[in-house]
Amino acid sequence: MNRSQRKLEHIKYAIESNSTEGNYFDDLTLIHQSISSLHWDSIDLCVDLGELSLSSPLFISAMTGGGGTKTEEINKKLAIAASHTGVAMSVGSQMAAVKDKTEEASFKIVRKENPEGIIFANLGSEASVDQAQKAIHMLEADALQIHLNTLQELIMPEGDRDFTSTAKNIESIVRHIHIPVIVKEVGYGMSKETANRLKQLGVTYIDVSGKGGTNFSKVENRRRKKPLQAFNNWGIPSPAAIKEVKKAFPDCNLLASGGIRNGLDGAKSMVLGAKAFGMAGTLLKVLLEEGLEALQEQIDQVHEEVKLAMLLLDCTKTYELENKPYVSTGYLNDWFTQRRI
Repeated sequence: MNRSQRKLEHIKYAIESNSTEGNYFDDLTLIHQSISSLHWDSIDLCVDLGELSLSSPLFISAMTGGGGTKTEEINKKLAIAASHTGVAMSVGSQMAAVKDKTEEASFKIVRKENPEGIIFANLGSEASVDQAQKAIHMLEADALQIHLNTLQELIMPEGDRDFTSTAKNIESIVRHIHIPVIVKEVGYGMSKETANRLKQLGVTYIDVSGKGGTNFSKVENRRRKKPLQAFNNWGIPSPAAIKEVKKAFPDCNLLASGGIRNGLDGAKSMVLGAKAFGMAGTLLKVLLEEGLEALQEQIDQVHEEVKLAMLLLDCTKTYELENKPYVSTGYLNDWFTQRRI
């Protein structure tokens, strides 16, 4: 199976595998503040994320590209929605286009449709500095995501088995690339130990991308003759991963993704320490099932939900959400306690 066909299978199975189970953000309750001193119009959703200035804490997280005209059409509509709603967006892995120029169109369409927007390029940790530069140039990107997907590769029938150069590649890219480099997971979360390792490599931007959203173990198991189902529940829940990274690396530019369903989940991620939050599967499902207009309405609703949470917690700026009072229960509270975070 070629890379293009694999990308289309990923989309199909990701939508079909969208979790209907309980979400880890439900184990977190923000403490209502009855008296607010704010006016709705005074609430500002802008975010300073290191070198990046964002007009919203929400970004469209990495989804697709490199799957021919079908993924080009998806990325086109995502870019239009991002442009109209003022959110940043990331593309899926560009390695297909780095290796095969005929796939570039499915990525370049993003910059064509969103010429002034904040766009993140995306490659795996196997990428070289030269490949990173090509991916950035392809999109005139404002930042580069390097994704870590060890378990996905191991379950993937045609996946990589050699990860001996991962740390070296990340360190080299961070040293030689002069735009923000965001190291992200693909749904398995980041630990304190990983955060410390990334700090040593010079990384200052981390997207925890924890368990709770699109489950790539389940996606890749759909593509295997004999599934490795024992690993379908592997990973660190997104709220726990945020706390893990924040504990180990408090000064990093922290992003959250993985299982964020709405603006309230996004606000919870910022209370825990994230500066911005990404959504992927939820938005893709709306786009594919209801269309572009519905997607734009969904993004507007997420913004409204974040503002509601901010007003209820008496915050005019998104950074003021950090450390607002909350109660954790169940599995999440057990994690916080046992990991001492």
